[in-house]
Amino acid sequence: MSVKIRKGDLVQVITGSKTGGKKGKQGRVLAVSGDRVWVEGVNLTTRHRKRVTNDKGTSSGGLEKRESPMHISNVALVDPETGAPTKVGFLVKTSGDKTVRVRFAKKSGKELT
Repeated sequence: MSVKIRKGDLVQVITGSKTGGKKGKQGRVLAVSGDRVWVEGVNLTTRHRKRVTNDKGTSSGGLEKRESPMHISNVALVDPETGAPTKVGFLVKTSGDKTVRVRFAKKSGKELT
């Protein structure tokens, strides 16, 4: 199965409540693992880390905000031309003896890199 959303893509959250939720927020994909994606600045959770002092005498720890994974069906790729969420399609291009599958935005028809 081909991956429609990849690391580095700009995506928009398409589900969730508008008032206190994540719907409508946009961000870059930090990682993709199976059917889960991590989106920068979206779905933040607070992690409690134990305070530890390293060799140089500085300490790290306390409360830290971190992105949590969300299901890939809850995000849509943002069209580079319109800035609106779009579906992703694939084109099969042949150059010489090679065939390459290229992603494209279905709203504008523009190829995605």
